[in-house]
Amino acid sequence: MNITNAKVLITGGNSGIGKATAKLLKEKGAQVIISGRNETTLKQTAQELGIDYIKADVTLENEVAHMVSEAKSKMNGLNVLVNNAGYGYISKLIDIEADKFTDQFKTNILGAALCAKESAKHFVAQEYGNIINIGSTSSLKGSPTASPYVATKFALRGMTESWRNELRPHNIRVMQVNPSEVMTSFADNRVDTNTSEKQYTEAEQNTKLRGQEIAHTISSLLEMDDRGFITEATVFATNPKV
Repeated sequence: MNITNAKVLITGGNSGIGKATAKLLKEKGAQVIISGRNETTLKQTAQELGIDYIKADVTLENEVAHMVSEAKSKMNGLNVLVNNAGYGYISKLIDIEADKFTDQFKTNILGAALCAKESAKHFVAQEYGNIINIGSTSSLKGSPTASPYVATKFALRGMTESWRNELRPHNIRVMQVNPSEVMTSFADNRVDTNTSEKQYTEAEQNTKLRGQEIAHTISSLLEMDDRGFITEATVFATNPKV
């Protein structure tokens, strides 16, 4: 697609990958609206980037319906959803807490499904649209002590494949991006509750992935001519200094 024709809704757009993607797409001429639960950081990001925002909790169906409808109204259309809202809950199997496990599924899986559902209604009606789900390399293989988070990303990958097969006849491209570790505030949620917040060394800061690399990937996926699409893109740091 021509990015100047893009009308983009990005969930979890107030920081990290979402913010970097909003910035890049806006610079390329797209209309962009970000959403999230924290109105303070949403407002700050929106003002910084010169875009609009909508406060919404992706786990609440009525708020998602309002968010998508409002985004379509503000941009006079909608043709791209970047399903980015999510966080990581890491725990050993024997230490899993049911409420934390369930809460993560509500955001990472139910939230993604509700946003895709409401967006797809518009995309099917107009016979065109793009859905990009932000997955993880954790959707490709399991990791010790990470089964709650891995489970959500395996589920997201399965939903992505199902939606792709369902929506292709309506000229809707459904894609997934799988970043390896990205230096964003997302990492703050990936530490165990008994572990201090992760700090990145100078070497890591110079070699690990940033939100900008994932934003570049998302933009590249969208910019392919609409007759084709890349179903899935996995992004690793070339030589991270751990």
